[in-house]
Amino acid sequence: MRELVFALEYERGCNEVADALAAHPAARVRSLSLHATADRLWRVDHATGAPAALDDVADAFLTGEYYADCLATEDCGATQTTRVLDRTDDALVLYSTWERTDACASVPHVARARLGGGVLFETRHEGRRHTWRLVHDGEGDVAGFFDDLEAALGDRVRLDVLRTADATGAEERNEENGPSPEQEAALRAAVEHGYYESPREVDVGDLAARLDVPRSTLTYRLRRAEERLAKRYVAGGRVAEPSSL
Repeated sequence: MRELVFALEYERGCNEVADALAAHPAARVRSLSLHATADRLWRVDHATGAPAALDDVADAFLTGEYYADCLATEDCGATQTTRVLDRTDDALVLYSTWERTDACASVPHVARARLGGGVLFETRHEGRRHTWRLVHDGEGDVAGFFDDLEAALGDRVRLDVLRTADATGAEERNEENGPSPEQEAALRAAVEHGYYESPREVDVGDLAARLDVPRSTLTYRLRRAEERLAKRYVAGGRVAEPSSL
């Protein structure tokens, strides 16, 4: 099993839920359940915050011009329904269903296309930052997933890849083989262009532009390569024991 954790950072005006949460920094929304088929999506979300914050969050879900999970930045013609399942002074439970159109894209549907149908999703929304955690069977095209996701996001949403790891904590079977050719090429380019110098001579965005690959793809490849090399280094017993001083 593999785990992918990443965050989407929305600019003002391109996601009404993000705007509502940004206006209430103490409010949070987390998914209780999320399921997707090829053309539909269902989710149940739990929101917490002050009464005024919950009013704004509910309004964003219920009256938004387009569904919050859709990566479009304007109405794409999808059919959506949201209902309030429970409401207290400091908590809100929302049920949403969404039927996509050809113009729609979402994280779960990009994941289904690239990683297969057996993907588990967990989300947490705070301010303009929406964090996703995906667990899948380890098959599929992870780099292609991030490529497609970044292409769907456009220029007003920033993708930040936070973690790609074995969800069980076990080592991968091919870990002894080192980085993949794509990861090795990314590492070599990073070294040659001064990415690992202090201070850095190039940032990941500039390096991605030099290599003509999406920023998220380069970030993923570097992190995976660094992860593999670090594990091999530690497994080889070449890390000194910490000092007792």
